Amino acid sequence: MKPSNHLNSNIPAARVLGLKSLIAVGVGLVVSQGIMALMLQGVGIAGIGFLLPMTLAFVIALANAASFSELALMFPKARGFSEYTEVALGHFPAMMGAYSGYVVVAMFAIPTELMLVDLLVGALYPGVFPPLVLGSGVLVLFTVLNIIGVDVFAKAQSVLAFTMILSLSVLGLSALAGEPSADATFANLFTQWNPSNVDLFALVTMAIWGFVGAEFVCPLTQECKSPERNIPRAMFLSTAIIFTVFIIYCLGALHYVPAEKLAGGPLPHVDYAKAVFGDSGLVFITIAGLTAVCSTVNTTLASVPRMLQGMARDRQALPQFMVLHPKSGTPWVAIVFMALLVGIPMALMSAEDISTMLISASLCWLLAYLIAHCSVLVLRKRLPEKSRPFKTPFYPMPQLIGIGGITYALLHAAPSPELVGQIYGNTGLVLGVVSVATLLWIKFAMNPGQLEVRHEH
Repeated sequence: MKPSNHLNSNIPAARVLGLKSLIAVGVGLVVSQGIMALMLQGVGIAGIGFLLPMTLAFVIALANAASFSELALMFPKARGFSEYTEVALGHFPAMMGAYSGYVVVAMFAIPTELMLVDLLVGALYPGVFPPLVLGSGVLVLFTVLNIIGVDVFAKAQSVLAFTMILSLSVLGLSALAGEPSADATFANLFTQWNPSNVDLFALVTMAIWGFVGAEFVCPLTQECKSPERNIPRAMFLSTAIIFTVFIIYCLGALHYVPAEKLAGGPLPHVDYAKAVFGDSGLVFITIAGLTAVCSTVNTTLASVPRMLQGMARDRQALPQFMVLHPKSGTPWVAIVFMALLVGIPMALMSAEDISTMLISASLCWLLAYLIAHCSVLVLRKRLPEKSRPFKTPFYPMPQLIGIGGITYALLHAAPSPELVGQIYGNTGLVLGVVSVATLLWIKFAMNPGQLEVRHEH
């Protein structure tokens, strides 16, 4: 029987994504509204001293980009993470890392961002929009855009990323160019560089959250132009752009906003914009926040479904994820699945419920990074002759830096001692469920012949 609706379709992906589009993906996934608030909380706690953990996190992010670039171009398929991890470490870590590190994280991270849309717009127009209406509208809109086609996604993403980066840069530069606010505790940045006298290394984990996600360009390898050149450049450049913009953004905040508002306020970026621009700042930061949320949702719905599509080809996921739209060729079933996976928690949980789970699920994301660095080390020994269009500079230092930094972050993830048990308990629960599901899938859903790990394709 002929497969329907392009199941197992051999239609080649259109290579329409250039370097600018890929940078927009890398920037757009990383810079979310939650990260905009998190970076301000960091400088509220440690003042200009927060630039030290930010710099260390930036170095770790560059190491992550190096490993993902090497792996993605060794195995340039949409399956991405599970593809090269399977060859290096086997089916179980490949599938577990992909599901826990990307699907589960998206399931908790995106609802949080969409709930922040309601909070942000609710501050600008109190009582105008019913709960979840705006968040649901954003989710539906970008689900449709991603189904329509990758070129439509790319155009939307470029506009969103540019607007978001421009907004944060204008906010920071305007603050730095003006006279410091009388209410700001850190008017003299350099004589009060760490006024709370906190352990700056304890803030590295907080800073790392500001740089995770640039590797979301990797599942788009088959749809980008000159991937051997553009994939690494996109990850390195997007990471550098984010680092530069965050420095400007955070230093500007220290001129205008009191420490307690930055460190403990629910929406410190709103307080920041109002301090710089007055009442019109609320409109300004709403635009920045909306573009950040839309950009994050857009990128997630572009990348993770393609990862699921590629995994389905090798029976590591439901075969329905291979179903392509008859006109656009996009994996529409996988896109709709991810949209539903995001929408259900958003409808059932409050922002308070999800915030702790978000930290727990983010630990799974760091585990995926740890697996990627280990995969590079293993494949250098197992497949020394395999073509590597990109080879990690100064190997194996980036991998060792990445492994050390991520291990440190995993051990210091709880923001306060009283949350240690809850956060690590939630993480253990997530990993336990994914592990059991993965083992059952390997045993009962995959062909016995597939269980022999491939050493070369």
